[in-house]
Amino acid sequence: MSQPPRNERTQRERNGGDYSEKREREPRSRRDSPNDRRSGSDRSSGQPPYYPRDSQRKARSAPQEEHRESKCSNVCSRRGIVLICAVLTNALVLICVVSAHMAQLGMSAMGMGGTSFADTMISFEGTELQQVRDLDMQYGQMRAPGVYGGVAFCLTFCALSLLFVVSSSKPAYLLPSKLLIGQIVFQIIGAVAYVIAVGLYLHLVISVNSTDLCIRRERLYARNGYTWMNCSVSGGDAAVAMFGIITTILYAVGAFLTGQTLQDVRRYYKERDRYETKRREQPKHALPDTYV
Repeated sequence: MSQPPRNERTQRERNGGDYSEKREREPRSRRDSPNDRRSGSDRSSGQPPYYPRDSQRKARSAPQEEHRESKCSNVCSRRGIVLICAVLTNALVLICVVSAHMAQLGMSAMGMGGTSFADTMISFEGTELQQVRDLDMQYGQMRAPGVYGGVAFCLTFCALSLLFVVSSSKPAYLLPSKLLIGQIVFQIIGAVAYVIAVGLYLHLVISVNSTDLCIRRERLYARNGYTWMNCSVSGGDAAVAMFGIITTILYAVGAFLTGQTLQDVRRYYKERDRYETKRREQPKHALPDTYV
């Protein structure tokens, strides 16, 4: 009865003996190598492996590039592109307002480049020269409200449009709803305000050009061969009206697109809340019994 355990014991002793003999046969340098110890300690300690600095820099730069690309994609959405175009058309309206005013100043504007007024007014002499100076000054004063008001109006809407473009660098569902509503209200106000502003500007230009002062100024310039200085609406004023109407259309389209974006965001939040409520209402499955 005691014979089988004794055989098993002898078998274990033989195995142990073989292992000890193999351990003694191994060179000491291989048994006690520091690399094996360090690798074993690394495995046991669970420390993260070492990576070179170049790979760490690439790993850090990858999320930054993705963040920049996501910002550009959010800014260059449909409503973002419309707002950027509105900023550009506001700048064009501003340039046209200033250039139209400078072109209608006549010979007085030519004397602002460093030369004297008398040098530029070669064809006018004596009393005609003084009359041209007085008429140009009075005509410029009559057009001044349109210039100053147009510059302030364009700068205000250009700055506000650029502010809304910069604030839209995040995805639409991460933006506060008040910001989207404010953007819609701003674009509606911008569209209505540009229609009113273009109408007032053209009314001012036509009323100034229909005065006796403008007619006397036109006759004085035409007498000396300057037929381009007339009392009709100039090309610069027509360009102001054209770019103003384009800006109105852009603001209207931007308000429509922002309204669609707001509806999509609200629909997204409703679906997410519905999913969360369904997930909470689902019965939790009983965990299986585990035996140790």
